[in-house]
Amino acid sequence: MAKRDYYEVLGVSREADQDEIKKAYRKLAVKLHPDKNPGDKNAEESFKELGEAYEALSDPQRRAAYNQFGHAAFDARQRAGRGGGGAGFHDPFDIFREVFGGNSGIFEGIFGGGGDSGAGQRGEDLRYDLEITLEEAAHGCEREISVTKQDACEVCGGAGMEAGSRMQTCPTCGGRGQVLMARGIFSIAQTCPHCKGAGKNLDKPCKACSGDGRRNRSSKIKLRIPAGVDTGSRLRSSGNGEAGFRGGPPGDLYVMLHVKEHEIFQRDGDDLLCDVPVSFVQAALGAEIVVPTLEGTATIRIPAGTQPATTFRVKARGLKNLQGYGLGDLRVRIQVEVPTRLNAAQKEKLAEFSALCDGKEAPLISGFFEKAKKFFK
Repeated sequence: MAKRDYYEVLGVSREADQDEIKKAYRKLAVKLHPDKNPGDKNAEESFKELGEAYEALSDPQRRAAYNQFGHAAFDARQRAGRGGGGAGFHDPFDIFREVFGGNSGIFEGIFGGGGDSGAGQRGEDLRYDLEITLEEAAHGCEREISVTKQDACEVCGGAGMEAGSRMQTCPTCGGRGQVLMARGIFSIAQTCPHCKGAGKNLDKPCKACSGDGRRNRSSKIKLRIPAGVDTGSRLRSSGNGEAGFRGGPPGDLYVMLHVKEHEIFQRDGDDLLCDVPVSFVQAALGAEIVVPTLEGTATIRIPAGTQPATTFRVKARGLKNLQGYGLGDLRVRIQVEVPTRLNAAQKEKLAEFSALCDGKEAPLISGFFEKAKKFFK
């Protein structure tokens, strides 16, 4: 199977700097580490792939070679590394230790170690991608979304136990809440998979949720979207992530916003840009024209002799600044429309007009041909 692009593996753009690459690696490495996914072969392979991608892109020379030659840049090195030691990619666990550090405190923080911390453990944060219209982004709105997630078990109230249940020391970890996994010369502490870090188990776990205190179900969540948001804006809905383990606090829900393209307006920061067609007669003689805005319409005056692509600014008819710095403007760009169908009378009048022209009414044309006359010799 063909290798995936290293930038795709890390989820960064080709213009990403070293800090972005390292942050992306750290985030994915914790998620995909085999100790976080015991028995998951796909996660293990993805962890190896991630380490290889990070090693290639974190080194400027390797990255330059990859940008130029792709995976072929490392084929020879990998073959040499298998035969001669050191020229290919390193052990992904070595890379992980190098990035995160090898002391136990850091690893306990990553993998949830530390005694009875599993009981009442905080729920996971969630991400939700929401598409909204430009009008909703401009004025703000309320939206209701449906999220399927782990919520507190309605049978046991999130406690994970039946009435009268007692706690017993976990036989897997001996009450420590974590077990040690050997990785070469290192031993890495990870959360006990049996008691999930609590150090104790229930003798009568809730039958509905198997003692977890959580069950998957769909939840309706109302969101208030402020005026001025844009694609990439992130909203935090506190407590609407996944429920915590055995009554622990819930995580948060992060909503990523995506603003749809508009059929008339284009956005430029807090400003709006709108292309408005006018006839060549209006452009030549000047006119008052009505232009659309997100609130309705506005009237602007275009002077005689207005040229195509001339832009007029309508103050405070753009979008509200998200940080409270007022309103942007509406920029109206004039597009002069040339008629495509003329009747005989119209053609005759235009011919008369052309005969009356002496070149002074079209300075752009005469100026251009004055500069370009050497090409016509």
